[in-house]
Amino acid sequence: MELSVLRGDITALDVDAIVNAANSRLMPGGGVCGAIFHGAGPKLIDACQQIGHCATGEAVITPGFNLPANYILHTVGPVWRGGGENEEELLASCYRSCLDLAAENDITSIAFPAISTGIFGFPSARAAEIAVATVRDWAITHPAGPQQVIFCCFDTGTEELYRDQLAGS
Repeated sequence: MELSVLRGDITALDVDAIVNAANSRLMPGGGVCGAIFHGAGPKLIDACQQIGHCATGEAVITPGFNLPANYILHTVGPVWRGGGENEEELLASCYRSCLDLAAENDITSIAFPAISTGIFGFPSARAAEIAVATVRDWAITHPAGPQQVIFCCFDTGTEELYRDQLAGS
């Protein structure tokens, strides 16, 4: 599996799937979630209403509709409450759940945003560490999964955190 970091707009990436940092009701929100719903168009709302709900740490799949990506994997990250409410394991579960769905749907390239680090308040450095370690660990036991994983970062600071993790810092 090839892991890389890119700073940019996840909705513009030409990959098999992008990941939406969703809310549990699978409705449009702010940040990455709002941009994905805007880019995908109104059919995404209908598809998400059909699904109805997604629990924290889990993931569901929809078509990408008007986006370059064929699919959107929606995952609900944990709200940071200081670290004592299983937030780290729930965040790792988001990545595993998305990768599992990707493997089940023959998705070969996937782009992740920095899940839970926006309004959910998860510390960015720790989130990057968990994301990279979880994806690497998953790849060891799932050689038939996605061959390309992109960590798509919105800003330079987050991009640097992911680059440091990929470099082994």
